[in-house]
Amino acid sequence: MEIRKIPLEPGKFYHIYNRGINKSQVFFEDKNYHFFLEKYAGYVYPWVKTYAYCLLGNHYHFLIQVREEHELSISENSDKSCSWHVSNAFSSFLQSYTRAMNKVYGRSGSLFESPFKRITVTDESYFSRLVSYIHQNPQKHGIVEDFKDNPYSSYWSHLFTSKKSILERDYVLDWFGGDQSYRKFHKTDLSNFELDLMLED
Repeated sequence: MEIRKIPLEPGKFYHIYNRGINKSQVFFEDKNYHFFLEKYAGYVYPWVKTYAYCLLGNHYHFLIQVREEHELSISENSDKSCSWHVSNAFSSFLQSYTRAMNKVYGRSGSLFESPFKRITVTDESYFSRLVSYIHQNPQKHGIVEDFKDNPYSSYWSHLFTSKKSILERDYVLDWFGGDQSYRKFHKTDLSNFELDLMLED
């Protein structure tokens, strides 16, 4: 199935990602990254659990799980599917961010490619590699020499558990077997990770 049309179904894990129109910037200064995450928390968090993320100059990555149907606040009178509501939450989030950027920076039109892309995560080893891949992305693109120096990812948020976060930190650390195993796995070379091919779509 075409990766822009995969339905976001309750209980399932997905890699959500997208980039700017014509690969253009979507974050113009530091405060934009924080604003983007605030918008995400407001629009999307009620619908999904978030396991990892990374924001770069012209694109973003999220690893999420759609909440189970009984956790979703959908009116009994709604004739829309759960998938529609979750997709709409993402679309509303991105549209809201775009409107704000257009207003602040005197631009117009779309900011992101549409619709956003998504890949269903069904394999346990893929989940592990994807968490690491998402965090390593800034280093892969040459934005930083060491991905750990990028302030706009969930890598350090998983480790600094004293700070409040919407991330599923305990789940992620338990998944890797603790913080030391988590750090060790992030040293894995993912240069041949098959996801690279998907991102060229």
